[in-house]
Amino acid sequence: MKIVQAEYMVSAVNSRQYPQSSQPEIALVGRSNVGKSSFINKFLNRKNLARTSSIPGKTQTINFYQINESWFFVDLPGYGFARVSKETKSVWGRFIDEYLYLRRQLAGIIQVVDLRHAPSADDVLMQEWLVERGLPYLVIATKADKVARGRWAQQLKIIKDNLKIHSAVPVIAFSAQTGEGRAEITAWVEKKLSFG
Repeated sequence: MKIVQAEYMVSAVNSRQYPQSSQPEIALVGRSNVGKSSFINKFLNRKNLARTSSIPGKTQTINFYQINESWFFVDLPGYGFARVSKETKSVWGRFIDEYLYLRRQLAGIIQVVDLRHAPSADDVLMQEWLVERGLPYLVIATKADKVARGRWAQQLKIIKDNLKIHSAVPVIAFSAQTGEGRAEITAWVEKKLSFG
């Protein structure tokens, strides 16, 4: 898949604000500060399309990015240790649930975890939800450049075991610095979008 167009379209907090489009969507879920924005920028080969921040919880809306005028990347607010109030987290939960449960255009979900650490309790809950919903999903483990390559297999096994991931579900080490894993993720996205 060659990315010829990638454009931020809209930020939404409810279904009335979603793009009025029937184009398929790939959603990104992951805890705060796990590297979703860096993944988007590297995957799409754009430097600052998705804003990155060292402050957990910076993404507080559902952000839609249109790709090649034919599909959308949808970045959901990070869950976990974001420095926001319980009330704000409750609001996030409601509009994230609304998107994930009701959006018919949703073609697949990418769960983003950190290769350096065992999955959090929130990661486990999200994984259980994905299994329960029966939606196609992929797990990517970011920040692979911060882990010695010789330890990747061990770290990936920890992630698979903690999340109880079915053997058919891909778990891919990814680096926003080097692009490691991008080809495998691209192939999965193409398949879900029926472009490949």
